[in-house]
Amino acid sequence: MCGITGIYGMGSVQSSSTIRQMNNAISHRGPDDEGYYIDEQVALGHRRLAIIDLSPAGHQPMQSNDGNLEIAFNGEIYNFQEVKKHLSGYEFKSNSDTEVILAAFMKWGKDCLRHFNGMFAFAIWDKAKQELFIARDRLGIKPVYYFRQDRTVLFSSEIRSLLQSGIVPRKINRKVVHEYFTYQTIHAPETFINNVFMLMPGHCMTINASGINIERYWHIVENTDFSSEGKSYENVCADINKLFYDAVSRRLISDVPFGAFLSGGIDSSAVVGAMSRIHSQPVKTFTIAFDESEFSEAKFAKLIADKYQTDHHEFLLKPEDFLNLLPEAMNALDHPSGDGPNSYIVSKITRQAGVTMAFSGLGGDVLFAGYPVFKRTELLHQKSWLWKLPLPLRHLLGKLITTLKKDTASIKMQQLLLSPNASLQYSFPVSRQISNTQQLAAFIEEKFNGIDAVKSIIEELNKSTVRLPLFSQVSAAEISSYMQNVLLRDTDQMSMAVALEVRVPFLDYKLVEYVMGVKDEYKNPVYPKKLLVDSLGDLLPDEVVHRKKMGFVFPWERWLKKELSTFCGDRIYALANRGFMNKEALTNRWQSFNEGKPGVRWLDMWLCVVLEHWLEKNNIEY
Repeated sequence: MCGITGIYGMGSVQSSSTIRQMNNAISHRGPDDEGYYIDEQVALGHRRLAIIDLSPAGHQPMQSNDGNLEIAFNGEIYNFQEVKKHLSGYEFKSNSDTEVILAAFMKWGKDCLRHFNGMFAFAIWDKAKQELFIARDRLGIKPVYYFRQDRTVLFSSEIRSLLQSGIVPRKINRKVVHEYFTYQTIHAPETFINNVFMLMPGHCMTINASGINIERYWHIVENTDFSSEGKSYENVCADINKLFYDAVSRRLISDVPFGAFLSGGIDSSAVVGAMSRIHSQPVKTFTIAFDESEFSEAKFAKLIADKYQTDHHEFLLKPEDFLNLLPEAMNALDHPSGDGPNSYIVSKITRQAGVTMAFSGLGGDVLFAGYPVFKRTELLHQKSWLWKLPLPLRHLLGKLITTLKKDTASIKMQQLLLSPNASLQYSFPVSRQISNTQQLAAFIEEKFNGIDAVKSIIEELNKSTVRLPLFSQVSAAEISSYMQNVLLRDTDQMSMAVALEVRVPFLDYKLVEYVMGVKDEYKNPVYPKKLLVDSLGDLLPDEVVHRKKMGFVFPWERWLKKELSTFCGDRIYALANRGFMNKEALTNRWQSFNEGKPGVRWLDMWLCVVLEHWLEKNNIEY
C-alpha cells in the first residue's frame, strides 16, 4: 500500500526535480520508504507503506529480473502466491506481490490484469518498447489521476501531487460545479481541476509516442456470473458463504499488525465475525461512540466484540474533540466531498493504536440491497402505471404531494412524476441527488451545462446486452456512482492521510460477480439484507441483525448550528464572495439553516464549507 507518481515525455533534467515535488506531496501515503526511477522518457516515484515483505527487497520502483521493466505499485494483490505458481520461469528476488506483477506482465502483457485479485493502481515502464502501461483495479478501490499537456503526461495517486508539480494549472473545472452540489462529489473521469482526469475503474492506459490509448478490461455488467441460476436458495447461500469467507481469508495476508472498523452494523460485524473464526488471535476492533445516543452504535459494536472476544477499542467522540480534529481532516481532503471527516477520524484512532491495516464492511449495502433506494426502486417499478397518466395530471399530482408535505422525499417524487417514466435512468439519479437543478440555480451563478453525470453512468451501463435482475441493476448503478466516487475515494484519501491501509472484502470481484447474478426473489426482503444474513449462518446475533439501520454518521445537524457554527460560517461567507456564487442567496440560506427553516439541510451547508476550504488550501482559481 503506497503512493505512486509519474511523468512521461518531459526529459530527465526537468523530470528529476518535478517528480520529487510530486512525491513529497504524498509522503503521508508511504512513510516507510521512497524511491525513484528516471530516464530521458519517463520518471517514476514511489512512497512505501510496507505491508508485505518489509525487507529492502520490497523497495520501489522495482526492476524486473531482465532489467527491462520498472514498476511503481500502490495496493495489494491478494492472490499473488497463487499467481506466482504459474510464473515458474521467473527468478524472484523478493517475497513481494510487486514482483509478481512484473513477472505476470512479462508473461501475459496487459492480460495479467485478469489474473489479479486485489486492489491496485500501478505503472510499468517498458524500456524496450518505450511504452508506459498504467492500470487500475476492477472496482476502483485504488485511484490514479492524470494530466496531459501536448506530449507530456503526469499521473499520481492524488490530485494534490499533480498540483504540486507546478505544471498543472490550478483552475477549477467550471462545468462540474453543479454536479458537486447535486451529488456531493465529482464522478470519474472528471475531477474538480480543469484537465485533470481519473482513470476509470476496470481500465488500463498505454502511453507511447503515438499517444494515449485507454481500454476497459472489466465491466460490472458484462462480467456478471449467472451460475446461481436454477440453484435453490440454500445452495446460493452456501455459495455466498464460501465466497465471503474466501474474500476475508485472502485479505488476512499481512506482515504488519491489523484490525477492523466495527460499527455494530451487519456488514462490519460480518467481517469481524469471519476474521475471528479464521484468525487464531483476537482481532483488534475500533468503534467511535457519541454522547448523542441516537447516533451511537457503540452498544451493538460491543455485542460483537464480546461475542468474538476481540481486542476492542472504543473512542468517545465529543464535539470539542471533533472540532480539534476537523482542520486536519479537512486538510487531508484531496478533493471536495461531503463525507470525508467520518473516515478520517476512525482511521486516525485506528492508526494511533499501532495498526497499519484495517478491514472495512464497505460494499455490503451496495451488494446485498441494504440501501433504501432498492426498496424505492421496486415500489416505483410496481407503480409504473402512474407514468401512463397524462403529463398535466402527473404535474397536478406532484403539486398535491408537495403541498401536503414539503420535505425532500416529496420534492423528489414531484420531480420524478415529470420524468418520461420510472425507469432506473430517471429514478436513480433523483434518489441520489442532494439538491436538484432548480434548487441550485437559486444560489449558484454558474449556468448548468445540462449534463447529469449519474444519468450518463446509467445510460452507459444500459448499453450492455446483458440483462440484470432489477436489484442488480441498482447495485451496478450504486457501485458505478456513489460507491466508487464517494465512499471509495473518501476511504482512500482519508485512511492514507494517516498511512493506514483499508481492505474491503465485500468488494472481492468474485463475490461481486456472483451476487450480481442472483435473482431478486432471493434478495427480498431487502431489510435486513436477508440474503447476506442467511448466507452467514450463525455469524451474527439477532440483536445486530434486527436493529434499526443507522449508518456511520455524525450528529452534523447539531454540531453545525452550535460547536462548528463559527468554523462553518466563516467558510460559507468566504464562498459567497466568490464569483460563481450568489452572495445574498447563499448567506440567506445559511441564516435559514440556523433558524431551523424547512428546505435547508446540514449537508447543503456542509458541502459549501468543504468546497471553500479546499479551494483556499489549494489556491484554486475560478
